[in-house]
Amino acid sequence: MAVMDFVKGVVGKAQVETEKIVATITHKRPKGSSVGEPAVDGQRQYLIGGNWKCNGTTESLTELIKTFNDAGPIPANVEVAICAPSVYLGLCTQGLRQDIAVGAQNCGVNEKEGAYTGEICAAQLLDVGCVWVIIGHSERREGFGMVGEDEELCAKKLKVALDAGLKVMFAIGEKKEERENGTTMDVCAKQLAPAAKLLSESDWANVAIAYEPVWAIGTGLTATPEMAQETHASIRAWVAENVSSDVAKAVRIQYGGSMKGANAKDLLAQPDIDGGLIGGAALKADYFNIINGAL
Repeated sequence: MAVMDFVKGVVGKAQVETEKIVATITHKRPKGSSVGEPAVDGQRQYLIGGNWKCNGTTESLTELIKTFNDAGPIPANVEVAICAPSVYLGLCTQGLRQDIAVGAQNCGVNEKEGAYTGEICAAQLLDVGCVWVIIGHSERREGFGMVGEDEELCAKKLKVALDAGLKVMFAIGEKKEERENGTTMDVCAKQLAPAAKLLSESDWANVAIAYEPVWAIGTGLTATPEMAQETHASIRAWVAENVSSDVAKAVRIQYGGSMKGANAKDLLAQPDIDGGLIGGAALKADYFNIINGAL
């Protein structure tokens, strides 16, 4: 019990420090606005996260930030974040409206600064004003001209980020052949299992599971709302069985397979779809059509 209390104290202290850093940076940004009613107690708030991937220039992203700043109110029952390339995080933390949190697309497994050439640690992301980070995206799990990140590494990075005080969108999902073979949940369970072993129950309060069927990422293909709901419900059931029923009820599960303004409303209407992790559409004004799909 004493050890658990100590761990909770450390995590709580990290969270307090995170909030101080973010508050200092955020108050300098343009104010946002909201519309509608917030999520009621016991109801999961939608989370719409934008993943800009390796896209944009100073000029194009400055213009996109202006578009988002002028896009009108955000529904009060929706939390919004943008995960930018690391070199453009400053553009967001200095210019993006206050009601859109800033996130990174990756962080190192190293717990502290040091001799880790090319890495950015969680503490550094916090220092520049990040709230969120994406861990386990399929593009990093698979690798692109480099060795991919396996399940154990993704879980370790998840834990390191949480312990530092970041919130994490933890991405999982199957390939086309795995869906066709009927092994979607086997794949998702294999990706979740190492995380379930490492995380405490309280850690999950700062985790969103981003279900991204790999076959639908950037392809224009999208699971039907019913297909997506079925998988989301299975993921929630897995969490209930392998973590706890309380975590399963509370954890947000985002859908990330080519969600856009045209299909967002139908997807977000499903009971176990709690938002989206958005790629291409997050680089356009259409991002706000997705956000408003929760109304």
